Amino acid sequence: MYTPASFREKRLDVLHGLIRAHPLGALVRHGEDGLCADHLPFEIAAPTPEAPFGILRAHVARANPLWRGAIGTDECMAIFQGPHAYITPAWYAEKQRSGKEVPTFNYAVVHAHGPLRAIDDAAWLMDLLERLTARHEADQAMPWTVADAPADYIGKLLKAIVGIEIPLTRLTGKWKLGQNRSLQDQASMAHGLALDNQAGAAQALGALIAANVTPAS
Repeated sequence: MYTPASFREKRLDVLHGLIRAHPLGALVRHGEDGLCADHLPFEIAAPTPEAPFGILRAHVARANPLWRGAIGTDECMAIFQGPHAYITPAWYAEKQRSGKEVPTFNYAVVHAHGPLRAIDDAAWLMDLLERLTARHEADQAMPWTVADAPADYIGKLLKAIVGIEIPLTRLTGKWKLGQNRSLQDQASMAHGLALDNQAGAAQALGALIAANVTPAS
């Protein structure tokens, strides 16, 4: 990923924060027919000596060929897309002076690299499912838990999935937030995005820009 220095994000807590906020990752690997991608909700675990950038964990259907090729040596990459939005030239001061501006797209993204491992272990999977469920149900008025379903039903479903994990050996973050623009332009972008009537990603990006306003280098 091409990442100019002004857009490079290296803080591990910030990179992990984006993954937690946007856990649906695109797992890219070499398959029998060439490059392929699976879209999976991941959890990110703390670093270890073996995985200095943390560990990604998820599960896939047993019918998915992904896990059968997971021998623990071939590197794969998981891509996590954070807030993103179109940036109009109308928010730039130079647009008013000379018109010499063009649109762009700003975003935050994380690329996570490491060897892919398969974990065919019911207890490991149950622990993962309980953690994922607790995290994603936390905002519900009446959070659902795995124990709410019949044990034999869950046991049957467990046999239909396989765990995967990726000990991360490389983690790259790109925060393209207009850091190469003037403080005035950055503030104007943040303000414009905050007022975007589409809400969602645009407003989230505006908040991210506002929190990271940086003098242009």
